[in-house]
Amino acid sequence: MADVARLAEGTLVVLVGPSGSGKSTWAHEHVGPDAVVSSDRLRAVVGEGENDQSASADAFAVLRLVVAARVRRRLTTVVDTLGFQAEDRQWYRDLAARHGVPCVAVVVDTPPAECRRRNAARERRIPAAVLSAQLETFARVRAVLPGEGFDEVVVAQPVRVVPPSMTGRTTARPQPSAVPGAAGPDPAPGTLRFGLHLSAFDCPGGAAGLAEHLPRVARAAEEAGFDSLWVMDHFRQVPQVGRPWDDMLEPGVALGALAAATSRIRLGCLVHAVGYRNLGHLAKVVATLDVLSGGRAWCGLGAGWYEPEYTAYGYPFGSAAERLDLLEDALQALPLLWGKGSPPFEGRVVRLPETMCYPRPLQARVPILVGGGGERRTLRLVAQYADACNLTGEPDAVRHKVGVLRQHCADAGRDPSEVEVTHLSTALVAPDEASLGAEVARRAPARGHARWRAWTHPGTIEDHVLRVGALRAAGVQHVVVSLAGVWDSPAVEHYGAVVAAARQVP
Repeated sequence: MADVARLAEGTLVVLVGPSGSGKSTWAHEHVGPDAVVSSDRLRAVVGEGENDQSASADAFAVLRLVVAARVRRRLTTVVDTLGFQAEDRQWYRDLAARHGVPCVAVVVDTPPAECRRRNAARERRIPAAVLSAQLETFARVRAVLPGEGFDEVVVAQPVRVVPPSMTGRTTARPQPSAVPGAAGPDPAPGTLRFGLHLSAFDCPGGAAGLAEHLPRVARAAEEAGFDSLWVMDHFRQVPQVGRPWDDMLEPGVALGALAAATSRIRLGCLVHAVGYRNLGHLAKVVATLDVLSGGRAWCGLGAGWYEPEYTAYGYPFGSAAERLDLLEDALQALPLLWGKGSPPFEGRVVRLPETMCYPRPLQARVPILVGGGGERRTLRLVAQYADACNLTGEPDAVRHKVGVLRQHCADAGRDPSEVEVTHLSTALVAPDEASLGAEVARRAPARGHARWRAWTHPGTIEDHVLRVGALRAAGVQHVVVSLAGVWDSPAVEHYGAVVAAARQVP
């Protein structure tokens, strides 16, 4: 794969080359025909054929409309023209900048003799003098391209279109800090940690197969080098993952089964919605897990977000402010419940006459993780009370959130290194391109393919090592993945190879 370049999904590609250079062939072979917007093809749409030069003005007007629509939707787009007009190239760069996507010039540098040979073999040739003029213009244009402001100028070579985080570049475009003066994160020091998130339970054999497959996957994760193992706190499946009637395990019971199947890996819920349990009950659940796992529990907390689930089970949903008030109470009360004695607690929402929980956790402090990236309050609560945050999104968005968190830590007088930055996403991983293609063909939906790819991040082991590097550079210290195919393929073992390789990167 060393000779195959990576092109970020959503990139606007401007081909530059004379007639007969092979621009269309390169685009169709390496990016795909659906991504190509061709001036020749549009002449056939608005005129009498691809060679109808009288239709050129209309064809280029339509081309701009199509390109603008695709870029607005952040779809990978290849502009298949000669690419000789400086005004047009500037328009493409400005369009890409407005929508925050990369704009790359691809130079198709075929020897002039080969261009002439191909032209001579065509049924409809362009005049030799015209081709000679194109070759002269191409030489001048190629010389000025590096200084025009493209994100990259490359000579046509084999490429793979991959998610932006898998290109090997730490960021596509710099993002401003949300807080004036807030520094962006440096690459996270030390050894990265990795977690496996079990978000769906569609294992072979259905519910009856879970007793076999749940401990098997847990042991595989431990053997593959994962540091943590997580489940969700939902009573029915969420729409991002599946259907409401898909199997969903109660998290406390599931974590107990995972504890019994493992001996080293840390365990937690990502995350407990604080509105689903009395705080005393939640403290008891986590303390019991810590005791029975030998001190391996995490406590993940969140304000809750899935209103239909609250409504279906009769829980009051409340406003965002009310749910965040309850989250703040939980962050203050749980350490008291796990600690010595039984002092009373009076919070914004919760009143506890006695904070008692025996047996107490084996850990002197059960680490508390807060899920969510709300910049005004959630991340401020992390800075004030929590041991870790959990973020989502692509590296640029994560970098921005980490900058906000650091500013909240500064405001709270806290060292930001005391707060671990974790990140959750879905991943489909395969050992090589051929098996990746087979997995994508097997699992991708018939509709919404682009959305599925954006959610699932399909890639090879090497691709995912690059993605981990981009997340680390954004400030992530603990990479948590929900693996597509976790129950019916060697997904855990394949991601184990990612874990091993990523830890070798300085």
